[in-house]
Amino acid sequence: MQWVREPLGDICREGKGRIQTGPFGSQLHESDYSADGTPVVMPADIVDGKVAVTRIARVTESHVERLKRHKLAKGDIVYGRRGDIGRQALVRDENIGWLCGTVCLKISLGDSPLISEFLHRYLSTKAVVSWIEGQAVGAAMPNLNTGILERVPVFYPKDKTTQKKIAAILSAYDELIENNQRRIALLEKMAEEIYREWFVRLRFPGHEKMKKVKGVPEGWEIDRVDSIGKIVTGKTPSTDNPRYFGGPYSFIKTPDMHGNIFIVETEEMLSQNGLDSQPSQTIPRGSICVSCIGTGGIVSITTSECQTNQQINSVVVRNPSDLEWAFFTLRNLREAIQMFGATGATMTNLSKGKFSSLKILRPNKSIVLKYHALVNPIFVQMQSILQQTMILRSTRDLLLPRLISGKLSVEHLDIQFPPGMEESACV
Repeated sequence: MQWVREPLGDICREGKGRIQTGPFGSQLHESDYSADGTPVVMPADIVDGKVAVTRIARVTESHVERLKRHKLAKGDIVYGRRGDIGRQALVRDENIGWLCGTVCLKISLGDSPLISEFLHRYLSTKAVVSWIEGQAVGAAMPNLNTGILERVPVFYPKDKTTQKKIAAILSAYDELIENNQRRIALLEKMAEEIYREWFVRLRFPGHEKMKKVKGVPEGWEIDRVDSIGKIVTGKTPSTDNPRYFGGPYSFIKTPDMHGNIFIVETEEMLSQNGLDSQPSQTIPRGSICVSCIGTGGIVSITTSECQTNQQINSVVVRNPSDLEWAFFTLRNLREAIQMFGATGATMTNLSKGKFSSLKILRPNKSIVLKYHALVNPIFVQMQSILQQTMILRSTRDLLLPRLISGKLSVEHLDIQFPPGMEESACV
């Protein structure tokens, strides 16, 4: 199998494609954006190789028409050109006709010998991202331009079917990961809906027969957060001592908690020395972490002995059977955390004392035990699926550089291509 190395710009020109910058700021102003309309893809919208629409900006049809040269077609790649180098997304069916944003670059391969699915994977490898970072302009805020992307050396097999096989293998892992994420989301929604039915709407088993005192079921009481367990405020070990970092213990920061009920991996790790340097900050497995500085009210559960930074207050749950009820109860305090810890328009800074004294509605023990018996198996299943997802992601990331460099041969593999790849597999 012949593999070749060519600059990305030459590959695009060969297929009559191009690399172009999104509209300039003078062409698309902040006042042009609207609540409805066609999405405009910015770097912040690029997450895990796809375009996220949660907070995406939009423009009306009149702006789309005048900016039509920036429209995205299937197979284009949108690459963020400012800040966090390496953010790039493959344009899929659902993104067709959207616009490339002002701080992005659009890569269109045209009818080149390189397929977009392969290039998308190639651009995500650490070696390529590092090469591009080294070419970026600016120290404080790295910037890319069309010239830098055009010079990216691309190593690829001339045979398109081989390219598609490589992309299909990696896509299969992505599909399994996405399926797991959907399963976790459904299980979480199920557990939360039962919580709301029992502890918010107060339609728990036997509620019809229970008296209420001032709107609260008899035997329930208004209590404080610290009644759930011991409150531990995190702290960062001295960064001047490298021996404190790089070990087996998770060091949790707020970004590690986003979108995760369970914290199974963190960006930064502590050594035994780091853990021992501040033993009072160590929290056990099954503790509930709550962000109280910065983005307030993010809640996650630890899965191992660990520590957190100072932005997080953790609740070391006193009764293990309280865990699931306490998790959703603390997550329901998000608005209170942001309100009582408000220091500005978007900044939260809630002290340990104020967090500890926030009020909660504590049910009687028998209802909490029933909820635990019903929901604990769901939590166990979610954690198991999350562990599977970690293994899938790790395996995919190990395979990526070996497949994309040709070290693992796929020529003789009989692979079922995803529907979107089948048509061009034999081109």
